[in-house]
Amino acid sequence: MAAEFEDGSPAEKLFNQGYSYTYDDVIFLPHYIDFPTDAVNLSTKLSRNIPLSIPCVSSPMDTVTESYMAAAMAAVGGIGIIHSNATPSEQADMIRSVKSRRVPILSSPVFKTPDSRIVNEFEGDDVPFVFVTQSGNEKSKLLGYVAKSDWLGLKDTEIKLGEIMRTDANVSVPCHYDLGQINGKLKEEGRDFVVLEKEGGEVVDVVTKEEVERVKGYPKLGKGTVGSDGRWMVGAAIGTRGSDKERLEHLVKAGVDVIVLDSSQGNSIYQIEMIKYVKQTYPELDVIGGNVVTMSQAQNLIKAGVDGLRVGMGSGSICTTQEVCAVGRGQATAVYKVSSIATQSGIPVIADGGISFSGHIVKALVLGASTVMMGSFLAGSTEAPGAYELNEVKKYRGMGSLEAMTKGSDQRYLGDTAKLKIAQGVVGAVADKGSVLKHVPYTMQAVKQGFQDLGASSLRSAHDLLRSKTLRLEVRTAAAQVEGGVHGLASHEKKAF
Repeated sequence: MAAEFEDGSPAEKLFNQGYSYTYDDVIFLPHYIDFPTDAVNLSTKLSRNIPLSIPCVSSPMDTVTESYMAAAMAAVGGIGIIHSNATPSEQADMIRSVKSRRVPILSSPVFKTPDSRIVNEFEGDDVPFVFVTQSGNEKSKLLGYVAKSDWLGLKDTEIKLGEIMRTDANVSVPCHYDLGQINGKLKEEGRDFVVLEKEGGEVVDVVTKEEVERVKGYPKLGKGTVGSDGRWMVGAAIGTRGSDKERLEHLVKAGVDVIVLDSSQGNSIYQIEMIKYVKQTYPELDVIGGNVVTMSQAQNLIKAGVDGLRVGMGSGSICTTQEVCAVGRGQATAVYKVSSIATQSGIPVIADGGISFSGHIVKALVLGASTVMMGSFLAGSTEAPGAYELNEVKKYRGMGSLEAMTKGSDQRYLGDTAKLKIAQGVVGAVADKGSVLKHVPYTMQAVKQGFQDLGASSLRSAHDLLRSKTLRLEVRTAAAQVEGGVHGLASHEKKAF
């Protein structure tokens, strides 16, 4: 009879020794492979009733998730959570923008009224067309458009747009057209752009041939995260104040699919009362509570009726809560502990923060999380809010930074009524990562390879292997962490994923 080998430690033993471990502190030992990488299934649940094709969620931060990011995340099979550092109507408009399209392309077209005169619009290279609508914005019927080439040939550049605009009904297509249908229309008409319109003629966006070709160059998109209404799914963050009940009403009317209660410390009477209010007022709407890092915190929110839990406190790259407040927990320990209690009630866990590499995603998921929420990992991408600055970087700031707090995020830290604002985050910059339409699929392929090495063909399989003590872990010394990364080179090129 073969002898039993005692190699590594089961998670239960490792995480009950009184230490707070981060993802980098631990490493999984490889298991047995009996399936190809492509057989790994990463489908999962964000919350009780929200299924996802991939375990990726973009964080509700004002430098990470607005309409563009949320549309792209839905397109690749994940989901985006729109931040609340905006007025209720602005946040609701972002929800509508995502729900009203089927292509992960958002442009910034220029709209004018028929009586407007062009003076400066075409001076830059990035404005090929000016679109004419009744109201001068996208929330009205398209009347026509003026191309830059038309304007350059004019002697009188102050002529009214209504006098020179082109009126062509074939320039518009229904907003529910997918990429293939739009591409077919562009080829059929020989055009450089099409205008996406709702049934009543309201303009949703403008899609150019150049953008279509760009997206076609990325990994092929599947159906994406689509709800029962046939539209992309999108979430939104709210706080726990009385005014957030009004915000919630705006979001529900806009078609939001899931609500995230955004708080750095979710185990509070304020959040428990808000959870109960949401479930009583909108029983069909999933609500995700948090943030939590302990089993007792999680149990309180589960009893209140949450449909999902967000785990993490001070683990984000721009978060300073652990330093400023001396409160928090290493993310690996937090995910394992909370998942251990949440799984007993069938509540999915979102591992929020601490994700820098695909290996961190593997660790979070295997330790019990159903999804990972990412901020810095997605910030700096094409779809992240903001313009690129010098050296191709984009601003990335913590919602606990003083800069973000001035726009309203201080209530996330229960500090909106305080006379003195104490920062629990910083403002920085992240390098250009390209499009998430490429970044995320490549990352998911790396995650699949990690699962294969562990002998887990799905998230459920990974969780079962962990709980059965089949998967073993070890703590890495500082030297082991250095050895496990790139070392001994004069220089190297580091890929975004």
